Amino acid sequence: MPRRRRFPGEALTLATRARPRPARKRHADVPLFYRLVYRVVRRIPRGKVATYGQIAAILGQPRGARAVGMALGALRGEAVDSVPWQRVVGAAGRCTHRDGFAAAIQQEMLEAEGVAFDRRGHLDFATARWKGPRREWSTTLRLEL
Repeated sequence: MPRRRRFPGEALTLATRARPRPARKRHADVPLFYRLVYRVVRRIPRGKVATYGQIAAILGQPRGARAVGMALGALRGEAVDSVPWQRVVGAAGRCTHRDGFAAAIQQEMLEAEGVAFDRRGHLDFATARWKGPRREWSTTLRLEL
């Protein structure tokens, strides 16, 4: 809709008044645990995978696999592209579904990175599992919790 030209002295109406843009919230609405999960997942190299439980253990929450899944399920907008969520799989070595993404899409994305699956859809953890971050780095993350 083209903007109507306003003449000098004319009062501003709701239609002509400029609306302020909402401020961008970068991290204000994302819980700390979620941000730490995203930081760990970003460190997983291409062609490697980690389990939800492994991510939780790295963060010092050994029984927090479900919370890691919730964090990855909460990814929205540009964060979906910046966090390689497809590199986190279930403990059985199978891909899991996520809001808007089927397990087959996750498997395709991992195969494009060089992760091999058998005909039943399982991957070989002996070759594909990420060993985890250096010990000093994971200790620093736990201190942030």
